[in-house]
Formats: sequence, structure tokens, C-alpha cells
Amino acid sequence: MLTYKKGARAEHELIDHFSTNGFCVIRAAGSGVNSLSPDILVFRRGSQFGIEAKAHEKTNLSIDREQFVNLRRWEEVSGINCFIGWRRNREPWYFVPLALFRENEKTFSINWDSAVSLGKKLDELR
Repeated sequence: MLTYKKGARAEHELIDHFSTNGFCVIRAAGSGVNSLSPDILVFRRGSQFGIEAKAHEKTNLSIDREQFVNLRRWEEVSGINCFIGWRRNREPWYFVPLALFRENEKTFSINWDSAVSLGKKLDELR
């Protein structure tokens, strides 16, 4: 239950940020329970994207294969770019496009240093 609360808190942090910065935001029903769509959808004229929010302390972030494949399919069908938003305690958010994740046998993964150097910061998502 602690993991769910931490994840929900991270999602609400992003929802608050985007909504106070002129975006319309939708939190997906069942977020944190199913893996059929991104956690949040963010819209503003000329800009739209999906975000799967992860608050994860380790130096490697692994996304379950089924969830990742569903996100990639969702991105292809909807035409809306998806990002994995990753935040560690006392660190800023970084948003990593799905294409930058490395495929493994059971997961897709990225390390923190790659997320920092290749991902976008919160204020770069416009």
C-alpha cells in the first residue's frame, strides 16, 4: 500500500504542476492498477503527451514488459507521445521517451544517469 500511496502522490504532484501551468490534465481511471494507458494525459493547444509516473529510488528503473508494450501500443494507436516520468527523492523530474529504454528479457530499463542526460526536465515539456 505504501508504494501505491507514493505513486499516487507523485501523479498528483505532476497533475498540480501541469494544471497550474495552463494544461488540461486527465488522470487515467485505474491508474496504478492496470497497465493499459499512461497514468496521466496532458493537453494544451499544440501540445499533448502521456506520462507514466514513477517515483523510484534505485539507480535503475525497470518497466514490466507487458506494461511497456501496452504504453508503446497506446502511443502508436493514439499518436500521442508517451514519456516515463521518473523522480527520486530530492531530485527533479525527468521525462524519458519510450524509445530510450533498453529492452531486456522481462523488462525495459534505463539508468538514472541516462535519464538525467537524455530525458527532459519538467519545464521542458511544453
